Formats: sequence, structure tokens, C-alpha cells
Amino acid sequence: MFRTTTVGSLPKPDWLAEPETLWPAWRLSGDALHDGQRRAALEWLREQENAGLDIVGDGEQFRIHFVHGFLEDIEGIDWSLKTRMGIRNNRYEADVPTVTGPLSRPRPRHVDDARWLRSQTHLPLKITLPGPMTLCDTLANAHYAQRADMAMRFAELLNEEALAIEAAGADVIQFDEPAFNVFLEEVREWGLPALERAMRGLKVTTVVHICYGYGIEANIQWKSTLGDSWRQYEQIFPWINASSVQQVSLEFAGSKVPHDVLRLLPDKELLIGAIEVLPGRLESAEEVAHNILEASRHVDSSRLLPCTNCGMAPLSAELARGKLRALGAGAKLARQKI
Repeated sequence: MFRTTTVGSLPKPDWLAEPETLWPAWRLSGDALHDGQRRAALEWLREQENAGLDIVGDGEQFRIHFVHGFLEDIEGIDWSLKTRMGIRNNRYEADVPTVTGPLSRPRPRHVDDARWLRSQTHLPLKITLPGPMTLCDTLANAHYAQRADMAMRFAELLNEEALAIEAAGADVIQFDEPAFNVFLEEVREWGLPALERAMRGLKVTTVVHICYGYGIEANIQWKSTLGDSWRQYEQIFPWINASSVQQVSLEFAGSKVPHDVLRLLPDKELLIGAIEVLPGRLESAEEVAHNILEASRHVDSSRLLPCTNCGMAPLSAELARGKLRALGAGAKLARQKI
């Protein structure tokens, strides 16, 4: 009961990349970079194990960003042609690479890393991938007739990668779809069909992660405009409950999400964000246990997996380690109280 995990990203050590930033620059290159990524991933694996987490990952130490790590080897993207566009329905603007031709995946991206990670831990292993809709919200489209077409092509490529990651020994594959919380009608029209395509044929546990974004200023400012009750989940959860995805990861701790929306996912296991991802905020085990037990008022405890609200990439390593320990200790305390 109350198996614990993280959403995915953890801070990169300052010897590997710029610390406490969402788009860090690598400080190593070539073989030294790959060796450094393995060293950092192994350190975070041990941190998760020592904190008592039940399902572990690499903290996304092998990728510069949760989206662009997968995209690095995808053909059909012109990385030198930058297009200014709004991200997350114009929450902020960024100069992004442009899709100028047919998308293809000439080689695996995360498969070798997944195979190596599998050899380094006895615990269930989770690997994260960006979801098709979120990929489309991170690139400019100058080739496909519409975003939905580009999303379906990305879904096909993600499915190839996910099946290979499964064969490499992963136990859980998570698709990160923060865009699901923004483009609500599009979720039903083409977001969920693309996710279903990305999951086709997978036998491992599948997760979709839908949050309100990293604890960065643009997201914090956006949240301040949402009022006293955040009801985005209310619209999309019934559609997701009817999908084939097995687990849903959502923001909970410190949010204004009405707790009863959890009842809209009666057929899913829920990864409940029991840990906030704001800089400078370290929860106690008692706070984490409170969040878990509050969720258990609406969902049977057997379906709850305490985790983090979102990735912790922009946080300090020290704070992230503390949050991992608080998550493990808080889940243990909640088990004793249930």
C-alpha cells in the first residue's frame, strides 16, 4: 500500500550541468558526458532507494530536458530554424525548433540507458517519455497539415521507443502530458487518441502525467490566475478514465485542485502529488502523510501511489534529496495511520 515514486526529473549535479535551471547546458562532452550521466543517474538511484521509494528512475540525467532529450535524434526537425511561439496556450513564449519534413526515428534514444539502469537496481524501474500532445506544444509545425497529424506521427515514434524500452527491462513507462491540462477539448479530439497510439502493444504499466507545470515563475504566475478552484482535471478525467492508460499522475499537494475530482478516475491507479516542487519548500513527513490520507478519503488506499507534483529538475540537489526522504518517510507514516 502507498507505493512511492517520483514524477521523473531530479536536479543535475553542478559538475554535470548548470544547477537549478530547466534548460541546463552540459559541462562535459563526448565519453566524459556519458560517463557523467551514468554516475549522476546511479547516485540518484541510490538516493531513491535509501529514501525508501518503491519505484525508481534515472532522474532524467541522460537528457537535457524532458521533451528535448527524446527529440535529439528525431529526423525532420530543423534545430537551426527557430520559430517564436507561445507555449502552453501562450503562458510564455519561446524560440523553438521547427518541424520542416517527415518525422522519423533512425535510432533508439533512451533504450541503452534503460538497459543499463535495469542492471543497477532490483526495484521496479520507471522510464519517462514526453507525450505526443506536449511534443507538439514544444515545436513549431511547418510540415504537417495540422497539429493532430504531427501528434499521431510522434505517437508512432514514441511507441517504437516505448516497446524497445520495455524489452530493455523497464517495468513502468510514463508519458508526460502537461499540455493535457491546457488544451482541454483537444485532449478528447486528438490528444488521447495519440496517447493510445503511443501505448499500443505495451505490456508494462503505463502512466500519463498531467500537472500544472514545474515550480518556475511562468507557471507560478499562471496558477495565480486560475482562481480558488482549479477545475481543469474535472473536464478531462472522465475521458482519461475511459482510456486504456493504467495510472494517472496528478498535482495535489499545495494546489487548489478540488479533492473530489479524484473520484472521476474510479478505474485507474492514481499517482498523488504529495510533495510540492516549489524552491525552498521542504515538507515534513507529517505533511506528506496528511496529503496521502486526505487523498485516501476519496480513493481506495490500494489505488494510491504517493509521488511528487511534478519534476524537481529546477530545484537544488539538497532540497530534492530532502523531498525524497520526506516522501518515503511520509508514506511509511501514512501506512501506520491507515
